[in-house]
Amino acid sequence: MNTEQPLSKHLIYLSAGTAIILLIPFTAMQFTSEVMWTLSDFIFAGILILGTGYTYLFVTRKSGSSAYSAAIGLALGTGFVLTWSNLAVGIIGSEDKPINVWYFGVIAIGIIGSVISRFKAEGMVITLFVAAFTQALIAAIAIFGGYYQSPPSSVLEILGVNGFFVTLWIVSALMFKYAAQKEAEDHQSE
Repeated sequence: MNTEQPLSKHLIYLSAGTAIILLIPFTAMQFTSEVMWTLSDFIFAGILILGTGYTYLFVTRKSGSSAYSAAIGLALGTGFVLTWSNLAVGIIGSEDKPINVWYFGVIAIGIIGSVISRFKAEGMVITLFVAAFTQALIAAIAIFGGYYQSPPSSVLEILGVNGFFVTLWIVSALMFKYAAQKEAEDHQSE
């Protein structure tokens, strides 16, 4: 019973925080024509923010490991930023470039791998290394496919942006590896 009250309190805070975040573009729309969100933009942004937050809360609620919670937070945050960036401006070129659809494959790998591994740290290590490899592979395909020739994506920008996400996926995988080792050590000492 004690675990339900804090969880419901967190859900209320998350929902209120999401509403406050969505007020930012809504308010900006009242003062400038440069921010032009549609109702569907607000709905999708709300679902993305709430979905990421709820997933974090539900996956970490029974975990006593701060390393595991941090790893989940980094993985979810990376997926959130990748999705948001890709939809807003695109990772390679503009958001309407067909190669940007491939980045949803990275997200799909993360979701499917997480479900298959039941969010266990050992399985998350593999899942996130595969996500990092897939992200790097998309960057290589973009470079060898000549996507750097169409502005605004230079080779350096493609490598930089994708390298940033690859690094985050790998760091998250290593955090899960550490969490798995700590969990194994704790079980051995019992």
